[in-house]
Amino acid sequence: MISLKNKRSVNLKINKEQWSWIMYDWANSAYGIIVTTAVLPVYFKSIAAANHVSAASSTAYWGYANSFSTLLVSLLAPFLGALADYPHLKKRLLSMFCWLGIVMTIGLVFIPASQWRLLLLVYVLSEIGYSVSNLFYDSFLTDVANDMQMNKISTYGYAYGYLGGVIAFILFLILELTSGFGKLDGTGIAHWSFVIAALWWLIFYLPLQRNVTQKYSVKSTTSPLKGSFNRVFQTIKHIKQYKQVAWFLVAYFIYIDGVDTIFTMATAIGMDIGIKTSELMIVMLVVQLIAVPFSILFGWFADKTSTRKGILLGIVVYLLICLYALNLKSSFDFWILAILVGTSQGGLQALSRSYFGKIIPKESGSEFYGFYNILGKFSAVMGPFIVAIVTQLTGKSTIGAASLSALFLVGLVIFAILPRMVRNAK
Repeated sequence: MISLKNKRSVNLKINKEQWSWIMYDWANSAYGIIVTTAVLPVYFKSIAAANHVSAASSTAYWGYANSFSTLLVSLLAPFLGALADYPHLKKRLLSMFCWLGIVMTIGLVFIPASQWRLLLLVYVLSEIGYSVSNLFYDSFLTDVANDMQMNKISTYGYAYGYLGGVIAFILFLILELTSGFGKLDGTGIAHWSFVIAALWWLIFYLPLQRNVTQKYSVKSTTSPLKGSFNRVFQTIKHIKQYKQVAWFLVAYFIYIDGVDTIFTMATAIGMDIGIKTSELMIVMLVVQLIAVPFSILFGWFADKTSTRKGILLGIVVYLLICLYALNLKSSFDFWILAILVGTSQGGLQALSRSYFGKIIPKESGSEFYGFYNILGKFSAVMGPFIVAIVTQLTGKSTIGAASLSALFLVGLVIFAILPRMVRNAK
């Protein structure tokens, strides 16, 4: 097994290639917060309503579109990852899907107001480009950093991603609050926000395209597509050879489900205790800003102790967050919970990414990150269901949020005993 201990003698200075990799997290952050979260859902519903589609139906169509793109990416992820492991293909595939996302994001601007179905289709294509390019981006971590550097580089990626998202979102807010400096209506503001997201993505993607290279690969073949499918099925067939990877993915799927659920359900819970939408928007920005230094701090802690201890710390903090949710009664309580989320959200995700990069075979990194991507996509499946059931039974969403402690507790136990399970499997 690969040792996850840190050596103080390793030079952890970030080089040009690593900064270029980090900046891709900054690059696509604008798409995530502007297009997916803040603007397009509202814009789509307004377009659908103008075309006599009911509010319930437009919400359902939006859900179907997101479910379809998630399912498609999840099914293809291991095979695309395996394909990217062949020499010189990883950056080509990243570029192809990156450009798909950028072009489709710009394309949202040119969809006629009467074509709400086409708007939804273009969004699905942009989301596929965004999600698949992230798969290859994650897998490049093993190329740009050795095992001793991964914690720092991965956490810096998340930190700069949060910071880039905040700055891009502020640009959108300026347009929104000034009505485009008095020159734009709602449609114009939405269109310009899509332009901002696409240009932000393009400009800050270029350093990765120019400076990052694939260092690990499997042997080339005359039929890489066929070879990719064969390798994925062989990996599944011989999963016993990767006990540490398999059990980590089980733990990751469970605890990251809780992380994603808290993020997606926070707004609804906040509204239940009487917090206004404008305040919730401010809370969201503050959480992102807090996540910037604390993501880096988690990387520092992991390098001083171990990646394993950093992940355990993050899970424990989330467990405490769930228990604190039982006391949510006021805006002040919600702010305390939000700040706690900001301290650990980026760090836990970043260290999970670097831990995984250390325990997988480097030459098949993209294939394994494909499986990692599947679990990331299918996370927040159990969590919302648990919250919904408990909330209905108790009549209190705060108790529903607290029930997520079960996910963090199970994830914590599996991850805590992971070394023993791997040892016993030998």
